[in-house]
Amino acid sequence: MAMKIRLARGGSKKRPHYSIVAADSRMPRDGRFIEKLGTYNPLLPKDSEDRVKMNMERVEYWLGQGAQPTDRIARMLEAAGVREKTERNNPNKAKPGKKAEERAEEKAAKAAAASEAPAEEAPAEEAAAEETAE
Repeated sequence: MAMKIRLARGGSKKRPHYSIVAADSRMPRDGRFIEKLGTYNPLLPKDSEDRVKMNMERVEYWLGQGAQPTDRIARMLEAAGVREKTERNNPNKAKPGKKAEERAEEKAAKAAAASEAPAEEAPAEEAAAEETAE
């Protein structure tokens, strides 16, 4: 049986509250689970102690039995010091979106057009300035 340690959503609409559970990976997200391991309340401030509560003994037991934590649970375990921090690489995160890229291209095109136009006018202005100086 493939075990997962994951979040099961509870609470009403726009007021989420999650239970941290050990469940068979084939069961639905909010469906049947084997054991409740803790709670997670995302509405509380990040520095609050009540935001994440876990029974670490049972979490370590299930990890020892081969249960795989989901990404969010793995981050919570890293913050608690149970697991080593894994290096993450998301090269697309730093890239701007489509609209921002389009705006940057338009801005570059305008700048290129503006830099070409004054370069042609500058010699004429310099010549006019020289004539008035004589």
